[in-house]
Amino acid sequence: MKIKWLGHSCFLLSSASGTRIVTDPFNHQVGYPVPDVEADIVTTSHNHFDHGYIQGIRGTFLHLDKPGKYERNGISITGIPTYHDKVKGIARGNNIVFIFEIDGLRICHCGDIGHLFNERQIDAIGKADILMIPVGGVFTIDASEAYRIIDLLKPQIAIPMHYGTPVLKFKLGGLDKFLKEAGITERSDAFIHKREIEVTPSIIAQFPKIVVMDYE
Repeated sequence: MKIKWLGHSCFLLSSASGTRIVTDPFNHQVGYPVPDVEADIVTTSHNHFDHGYIQGIRGTFLHLDKPGKYERNGISITGIPTYHDKVKGIARGNNIVFIFEIDGLRICHCGDIGHLFNERQIDAIGKADILMIPVGGVFTIDASEAYRIIDLLKPQIAIPMHYGTPVLKFKLGGLDKFLKEAGITERSDAFIHKREIEVTPSIIAQFPKIVVMDYE
């Protein structure tokens, strides 16, 4: 399976058989180049401009924006209902955490999770080999809360997303606080310096526990 970071919370997941999944596509207001990709499946954790711009994605695709269980091309997907805030959606609405089972790996994309998981949600998530988690705070969990979730779920790889970068047009916390929470003192311990990585069950242990991907 290949994972390509397109910026913010948007990733392109490509299975070995060629099925393409795009998560949380964004529009021009975010600051990153708007993703210009073709997809077979698109998931949106919620319908905000920085997570739900499906109009920019090419192809005839299955759009998943509700909790539930789905399957296409041998890929199982589970959408778990959560909230965008700490007050059960009153402030910012709902959020969907998506679990993808691709090529023998379970990938958990947290969307704009705004709270720590409860026991029911932890059970629903189950094993997560790869965790994509927001770390920038402001509109989501912050760096400390993100690391608490990582410590709880214990993924083999955690990929931070939804944080402040030089191109982002609105204010989010940067990456340094999260790396400090994770005990990473040298950026070389986490940075891959690639927009795309290929991961299989046989080589996943070779990756750092925290993987920071380039967006350009």
